[in-house]
Amino acid sequence: MHLDVVGDTVCAFVTASEMARTGNQVTHHVTPGAASAVVSGGTLPYAEPGLQEQIDCQRAEGRLTLRSFDPTSNMHGVIFFSLQPDQRDHAVQLVDRMTCDADTAPLLVNQSAFAVGTCEMLQSRLRARFPDAVVIALPDVLQEGVALAHFQRPGHILLGCDSEPAELVMRNLLRPFNRRRDVIQVMSSREAEFSKLAISGMLATRLSFMNDMAGLAEQVNVDIEQVRRGLAADPRIGDAYLYPGCGFGGPGFSRDVMSLADTLKGSDLGAELLERVLEINERQKEVLFRKFWRHFQSDIAGRCVALWGVSFKPGTNRIQNAPALALIEALRAQDVRVQVHDPMALDELRAWLGDDSHNVAFCDTPEQACSGADALMLVTEWKQYWSPDWEHIRQVMKTPLVLDGRNVYDPAFLRSKGFLYQGVGRI
Repeated sequence: MHLDVVGDTVCAFVTASEMARTGNQVTHHVTPGAASAVVSGGTLPYAEPGLQEQIDCQRAEGRLTLRSFDPTSNMHGVIFFSLQPDQRDHAVQLVDRMTCDADTAPLLVNQSAFAVGTCEMLQSRLRARFPDAVVIALPDVLQEGVALAHFQRPGHILLGCDSEPAELVMRNLLRPFNRRRDVIQVMSSREAEFSKLAISGMLATRLSFMNDMAGLAEQVNVDIEQVRRGLAADPRIGDAYLYPGCGFGGPGFSRDVMSLADTLKGSDLGAELLERVLEINERQKEVLFRKFWRHFQSDIAGRCVALWGVSFKPGTNRIQNAPALALIEALRAQDVRVQVHDPMALDELRAWLGDDSHNVAFCDTPEQACSGADALMLVTEWKQYWSPDWEHIRQVMKTPLVLDGRNVYDPAFLRSKGFLYQGVGRI
């Protein structure tokens, strides 16, 4: 089948390359932005494992064509919109101006994180030119860092569609990824759009609740890890998103929660719960700074911190809303030198700092970041940080203080190695 994909998101590139890999002829219209250089053979700005290689392979095999976005482009019968949240105008432009050479009316599949009701609006505009056109919702639920694997083996697929012919087309396109069991949940487009936001809101609420409990656990001398296991053992709760830490970030998760909060503010219900969730998360981003401050009894000016991990999660180079950014700013404001290591995100951190990189050193290895440090702060739980050479790190650090923002280390083990250990809610 001939397909078109419009957008420059991770979801756009994953969708285009996966649809090409499964035998479709795909034209990917890349919208202006950081990813536009890929059209002329440049590399992706997203360090998504395996994605660049898959795009290169599908282009070489002739099933994937990349073009620069043009709102007057001629499209085929099925068109995927995978745009940035602020590119809603691009969607409207394309709907109002595109041409279509298909024998049947166009089927527009919206994967973009637009406001609830956007699919209905786009369908109304599209039907002014193509009376039988259909717009459906297929919300982007990919997890960055493992996006290809999640597309290939999804746990669930939200499909907002009230047209049987359109549903049949989508089930056929998604069939290679829906073989073990039927994970497609069909609902209205509004319900799919809202479900996407509600899922993010629920997960964020669980994380913030656990961070609140971790703070309380420290006050009553309870190990939050044992509490977490007790909660996870209850089948009514389960174990997902129960890990306390130094806050969540990312371009999608935080945005979805804020979008849901804004939607609630516009209703009669209010958004008190989600506002509190976001407040807790912002406070949590500085939890390691507060532990550092208390340990040295506020005498931190001129000290040095090793910071492991800048990206908002392992497996990606993206740093939007990452906890590390708030932590770096808090430390620099107190004249603390920060020695940073991250496997993928140092270039993004350099760009974020711009000309104002004082008191930040970029390190080639985790061990180099620890040299002369008064504390080691683990912020992003990259696997290479889980089992470092603790003997060497103990020798090169000035003060053997480990502040574990993801609770990945065993407190008893590190203390046996001569470290001063503090986690989030650990004793």
